[in-house]
Amino acid sequence: MMRWIGLVSLAPCLVAAVTAADDAESKSYRFDKASLGKLPSGWTAAKTGKGEGSVWKVVADDTTPSKSGYALAQTASGPNALFNLCVADKPNLKDVEIQVNLKAVEGKNDRGGGVVWRYVDADNYYVCRYNPLEDNFRLYKVVAGKRMQLATKEGLKSKEGTWHTMKVRHLGDKIECWLDGKKHLEEKDDTFTKAGKAGLWSKSDARTRFDGYQVTDLAK
Repeated sequence: MMRWIGLVSLAPCLVAAVTAADDAESKSYRFDKASLGKLPSGWTAAKTGKGEGSVWKVVADDTTPSKSGYALAQTASGPNALFNLCVADKPNLKDVEIQVNLKAVEGKNDRGGGVVWRYVDADNYYVCRYNPLEDNFRLYKVVAGKRMQLATKEGLKSKEGTWHTMKVRHLGDKIECWLDGKKHLEEKDDTFTKAGKAGLWSKSDARTRFDGYQVTDLAK
């Protein structure tokens, strides 16, 4: 049986960032009012590249798929080459499945975002992202600060302000990526073979909101 791990679990009465609902097999978490206007406890903002940016905070949003009314948002406008990162402090996982809802809000140079995993540091990790400005869904690895494309799916258009669901599954060297319930990408890569952190990603001035973040440990 898979072991589910929800990130960011602090109840409001304990100065928390999220509200949790779980049963014997799974856990799910939502960002909430307790961390409105600030970075939730248990998360660290970072960036790949130089320049101002990567400002993350919980914002009110009554359109969130989780119905919580709050989302974690990247709120700054950074330079074109900057990657905005918000990584959960724990757990560290190797074989992992990550799912999150995301909505592009603003961005002239870039828009959208995605997830990172097997994160070693701000210059070394895997990332999968959807960019509605470019209508594409891509898988990358970032090695020594340099981003390298592993796979892409083009022509995925969406209406402005639409929430999308992204899921990534990495088992061994096999990576599979879904957008809105459909698998578009599959690739093998063994650059990062050890457990690492996981979290969220956007690029440049992409002001994107995230909701319903969930991570699953696939180790048996």
